[in-house]
Amino acid sequence: MGLIARTVLGGSRRVVGVIPRTLMPVEISGESVGEVIVVSDMHERKAEMARRSEAFVALPGGYGTMEELLEMITWCQLGIHDKPVGLLNVDGYYDPLLALFDKGEAEGFINSDCRQIFVSAPTASELLTKMEQYTRLHQEVAPATSWEISELGYGRTRAADQS
Repeated sequence: MGLIARTVLGGSRRVVGVIPRTLMPVEISGESVGEVIVVSDMHERKAEMARRSEAFVALPGGYGTMEELLEMITWCQLGIHDKPVGLLNVDGYYDPLLALFDKGEAEGFINSDCRQIFVSAPTASELLTKMEQYTRLHQEVAPATSWEISELGYGRTRAADQS
C-alpha cells in the first residue's frame, strides 16, 4: 500500500490512511505517507473508510483485504451504502474467489441480482470504467433508513464527530 500511496501523492492527489491503534507499530514502519487517522478497532476503521469514500477497490491481498471486500459487498446488499465496489483481478489472482461467487449464485446461495453488486477487471483502467458505469441492480434487504446507521458509525459527518 505504501507504493500506491506514494504514487497517488506523486500525482498531486490526497492519501488518507485509517489504521487501528494496535496495528500502528506493525503496519507503520518509517515515514507515513499522507494523512493518517488512528481509530480504536477494525470495525471503526471500516466505518471511517466507508464515511470518507466514494467507492471501494480491492487489490490482490490476504484475509484482511478479502474480509473488507466482503463486508462492503454485504453492506451494499443490506442497503447500508450504494457505492461501487471494485475488484482489481491482477493476473487472475481473484479467479478462484469469483468462481466461488459464481457457484454460490448457481446453487442459489447468492441472488443473481446481488452477484452484480461488485465489478471486476484485470486492469485499473478497465476497473475504473466499469465502476463509473456501475448502476445498482439489486434490491437491498432493508432500506437504509431502517438501519441504525449511527450505531454502525456510518453516515456521521465530521462536524458531528467534532461536536
